[in-house]
Amino acid sequence: MNKAAASVGIPPSGHEGARKGYATGLVLATLGAIAFSGKAIIVKLAYRYGVDAITLIMLRMLFALPLFAVMAWWAGRGKPSLTTRDWLGILGLGFSGYYLASFLDFAGLAYISASFERLILYLNPTLVLFFGWLLYRRRPTRPQVIGMVVSYAGVLLVFGHELWTGGDGKGGGAAAWGAFLVFLSAVSYAGYLVYSGEFVKRLGSLRLVGLATTVACVLCILQFVLTRPVSAALTVAPEVIWLSVLNATLCTAVPVLMVMMAIERIGPAIAAQTGMIGPLSTILMGVVILGEPFTAWIAAGTVLVIAGIFVFTRKGR
Repeated sequence: MNKAAASVGIPPSGHEGARKGYATGLVLATLGAIAFSGKAIIVKLAYRYGVDAITLIMLRMLFALPLFAVMAWWAGRGKPSLTTRDWLGILGLGFSGYYLASFLDFAGLAYISASFERLILYLNPTLVLFFGWLLYRRRPTRPQVIGMVVSYAGVLLVFGHELWTGGDGKGGGAAAWGAFLVFLSAVSYAGYLVYSGEFVKRLGSLRLVGLATTVACVLCILQFVLTRPVSAALTVAPEVIWLSVLNATLCTAVPVLMVMMAIERIGPAIAAQTGMIGPLSTILMGVVILGEPFTAWIAAGTVLVIAGIFVFTRKGR
């Protein structure tokens, strides 16, 4: 076993079981990242049937609710009961990390391409670093700053292209609004990541995710009940129902489990690096399934974003 392989965490050749576990972890992380990326594609397909964001996210969360409730129950077996402080934290994290972030993301996707949406969300590590500096005075390193500058330059490059071409066919102003909504989604989720550390230690990652997403599912359903007639859910096209089922399972619950299992096998750092396939898979699916254009501007912006985040996360371990 050479030093290069050891430096990236590959187990020694003599540990055959560990090597198989590492390979399995890489496969799970890759499939999880691709499955997560499919969410934007499914949302864009559903919008073609005239459904609005509130109804669409309600359907997704309605079908995902039983899955996350079972996940929370399974992860909480034999564990201590939750305190009032735990419940308050779960409510806040569920609101920020999954309800608000998901709603803003769905709303923004109505105005911008799936490829651009994924690039904006991929800036999440830089936002976590910003919150860390703002709240805890954790100063970034020079490589992290360079990575941030490169990544944001890539997003601005694609943003300029979206403004020039009118985004998703709705005009430059609409593209700017959509980008702003998706960026707020990334900010909301970054806040969840910053504040969830204490609760992950107390409850465990799987239990916290199950409980927080269950809260988000209930909030999304409540939002629909308060703002839309119940009949609105019955009049959507059958294709929207099936797309929502696919979104709730293949692009929501399943990748959560895949990434959790991958982290157990290869660790969070390598799992995060593997997740870089996400933007590339979104762009590919956007071109093949949605017919979105793939231009030199998008290619250049994507390279800059991925390169910047690679430098950022590698130096920030």
